[in-house]
Amino acid sequence: MTVRLAMVHSSFSRPPCLLAHHSLKPFHLPPPPQTIMHPWSSPQPQPPPPAVSHSPSQQRPPGYSITEIIPRLYISDLSTAESPAVLSAFGITHVLSAMPGFVALPPTLPITHTQIPLDDFPFSELAAHLPTSTQFLRDALTDPRARVLVHCVEGVSRSVSVVSAFLIATRGMSPKQAVQFVKARRKVADPNSGFVAQLHEYAEWIQVASPTPPPPPPSLSIRNRLLGG
Repeated sequence: MTVRLAMVHSSFSRPPCLLAHHSLKPFHLPPPPQTIMHPWSSPQPQPPPPAVSHSPSQQRPPGYSITEIIPRLYISDLSTAESPAVLSAFGITHVLSAMPGFVALPPTLPITHTQIPLDDFPFSELAAHLPTSTQFLRDALTDPRARVLVHCVEGVSRSVSVVSAFLIATRGMSPKQAVQFVKARRKVADPNSGFVAQLHEYAEWIQVASPTPPPPPPSLSIRNRLLGG
């Protein structure tokens, strides 16, 4: 009786889960398949993946680079305005940045810089900056050696609007004529609708602020004849 109890105890002394655990054989992953090279074949080199360029000039269609609108007055995008090679090649002496944020102009070039923090939205306040921007361009271009660059991010809307306003104020153009004048020289020019409307407001403000001067008085001889003298 005692021996039987001992045998029963020994057969159940290890839990069934441990018995099952120890009965498992270790599992090994099979080795990776190997490429079999035949004597008559040679390995073919795989071409490298194509390089991805982040150059703005390669990502944008033609027409975004620098454009001369009138003699010595240019429009460009931001990457062109920050290029020392382009600024030196065109002899840029003044830069007007029509955008918010930092503009990395080359510190080694003697450039006079001004900036208006203008966002490219139809409701952005363009008209409030136009008297200042127009005066900056007017003063710069009085120097026959000056070359002035107006830029924004893309050189499409904000910079085009600023230059169009300058043409309205200095060339007597209507807003439509000024925008068309710029578009004829810079194909990507496309100011947003809100800026076009504000160009009309600016043109009306110029008429009120600077009305057409009266004709000069007649000379003395003509005046005497009119007075019967």
